[in-house]
Amino acid sequence: MFMVLMGTVVIAGIVGYISEKSGFTHNGYLQSIIICVGGAFLFYFVRIMFGIGFGSAGMNAILSSIGALIIVPFHWRK
Repeated sequence: MFMVLMGTVVIAGIVGYISEKSGFTHNGYLQSIIICVGGAFLFYFVRIMFGIGFGSAGMNAILSSIGALIIVPFHWRK
């Protein structure tokens, strides 16, 4: 379980970096990585508590990171 958590953090960090490098987001590298890691943590614990998921742990990390990148910046912008 601990290795899955560390893998989730690494995958979320990579997704945050790639999304900023490709121009998908314009938050800044560190901010995008923090948003992705936060979303991946949240979904990881939701999966543990309720058993909701998209299949593998890696797919959960990728989709939750992308979802967090879409939801968080639009929520705070006016």
